[in-house]
Amino acid sequence: MSFQIKNTKQRVKHIYKTLYISETLASKIDNMAFVNSTSFNNVVISMIEACLKEDVN
Repeated sequence: MSFQIKNTKQRVKHIYKTLYISETLASKIDNMAFVNSTSFNNVVISMIEACLKEDVN
C-alpha cells in the first residue's frame, strides 16, 4: 500500500476521535511524521484516506 501524506493547508470541518493503539505502532507513526516534517495526526489521517480510497477502487 502506498500513500501520500496530505497537505494541511486546506481546512474543512473536523471532529475529535480517540484511538487506542500500541506503543510500537505509535512510535512508527511518530517517526514517519518526523521524517516528513508533519504531525502524527496528519500521517494517520493520510493512511486512513489512502486505505479507504484503495478499498473503493
